[in-house]
Amino acid sequence: MQQRTIGNRQVSAIGLGGMPMSIEGRPDQERSVATIHAALDAGVTLIDTADAYHRDANEVGHNETLIAKALKEYGSGAEGVLVATKGGHLRPGDGSWTKNGRPEYLKEAAKASARRLGVEAIGLYQFHRPDPEVPYADSIGAIRDLLDEGVIELAGISNADVAQIDEANEILGGRLASVQNQFSPRFRSSEGELEHCAKLGVAFLPWSPLGGIKGAPELGSRHAVFNEVAEEAGVSVYQVTLAWELALAPVVVPIPGASRPESIRDSAGAAELRLTDDQVARLSAA
Repeated sequence: MQQRTIGNRQVSAIGLGGMPMSIEGRPDQERSVATIHAALDAGVTLIDTADAYHRDANEVGHNETLIAKALKEYGSGAEGVLVATKGGHLRPGDGSWTKNGRPEYLKEAAKASARRLGVEAIGLYQFHRPDPEVPYADSIGAIRDLLDEGVIELAGISNADVAQIDEANEILGGRLASVQNQFSPRFRSSEGELEHCAKLGVAFLPWSPLGGIKGAPELGSRHAVFNEVAEEAGVSVYQVTLAWELALAPVVVPIPGASRPESIRDSAGAAELRLTDDQVARLSAA
């Protein structure tokens, strides 16, 4: 599979988002493990998770534990996989999402994530979402400390604007490896952040790159041009969408969520789909 760069690591151009395998409506564990294994079979070497990807209050880190199990069962073939996790978002168990960006909390959360993943150091750790109750610099300072202490190997941020990207990169001493923001044909409000990351050489990881769990089924009906290009290329509208995102900048690494083996197999195929300049222009203008 086509490769891209996150920090000092080479990863597959298409990653796997683990959230659908752990929140409401999740499949059974057997199908989830099969989905992760299908991703690895297809050449995926980046898996995105978070300690908040769980359903019930008493199962924090459900997705991290699931991924660790699947990678262990896969064997030596999973050794080169970069697992990216996040901290600073919480789910009380009632379906809501809350925030905690306190430095002391983030440091403990990262160490707990490492234990669940079964690693001495987390490959990529990202501050999940800014906490309005905590100065952003304080939260990123905790991520810097985790990096300096060797608890994490690479540092990233999520749901950040351009100013926060620059602030985080400065606090991290130029070591910001990734920015994970929502981006898809329907949600393009992070185009400025994507372009900024391209200038900095920082990986940009679109979350919900196909429109999210609820939006993905409507992708083709909402965006006719994407359907037209899919018909021209003889592939799914999802492959076209991911290939378009890859074409926007060499730092883009989409992380489509999946809970079925066939879904991630199809998404992985986008890494080998080459759109023409005209097709990219038409999709970008849609």
